[in-house]
Amino acid sequence: MPKYFIITLLLILGYSNKADAQYGFSHEVGLIVGPVAFQSDYGERHDFNTNAGNTGYGIGLIHYLNFSYKADCNCYRPETYFNDHFKLRSELSYNKTELRHFGEWVEGSRKKLFNKQLRAMRGSTAVTNLGMQLEYFPLSIRDFSVTEGKFAPFASFGGQFSIYDPSASSTLGKLDTPATTPVKYYNATQNSGGSVWSVVGSVGTRYKLTIMSDLMVDLRWQYYFSNWVDGLNPNPAVYKENKANDWLVWFNVGYIYYIE
Repeated sequence: MPKYFIITLLLILGYSNKADAQYGFSHEVGLIVGPVAFQSDYGERHDFNTNAGNTGYGIGLIHYLNFSYKADCNCYRPETYFNDHFKLRSELSYNKTELRHFGEWVEGSRKKLFNKQLRAMRGSTAVTNLGMQLEYFPLSIRDFSVTEGKFAPFASFGGQFSIYDPSASSTLGKLDTPATTPVKYYNATQNSGGSVWSVVGSVGTRYKLTIMSDLMVDLRWQYYFSNWVDGLNPNPAVYKENKANDWLVWFNVGYIYYIE
């Protein structure tokens, strides 16, 4: 994971310097961190304990192209609706979540082998994401940039390329044996990683801390185009409740600094 962060950060900085020299855009860099709720094939759908239990953390580096301000002349660009209401966000992020089965089928009062096998299953996934989002600010970016204490709500949409590394195991022993694995999950686990595309949407707001820095809160939804990100994928033709691909919700808090 550190290797992906370093390589991509160099690419982002190189791209930023090139864009700055050619177009005069200004730049913003930041750090985001917060809890992640991973929605997967572990646990029950719409179950509070599943949603609360299968949570992890996420951390990311972000970069913005600010179209309203020109870094090469220290001045504003000619005003258009686009450059006063949109920013382009690049991101390199990492999230990790430990996964368990929750819900009525793992309650201690249930003594069948199936229930014991569910209680014994353990999982985790670590995902590195790289991508871009276009952020829309309904209020003026120019007005926000010069007013300390002001809020700037936004919404964004984009895509990311992700590299995932899942793990699936059981405290009863090796998986894919009749003694350890529920029939539903027989030959439906994997401990090898892969790559996948995803779509990302978020809503949030910035708070103007100083002229050169902002605080940000952001609530994100990310949908992966694979059901293997968590390392678990029961046959969707048989088990309809597990037909959805993996996705997550990430609430993050960030600090953003403006580069002149």
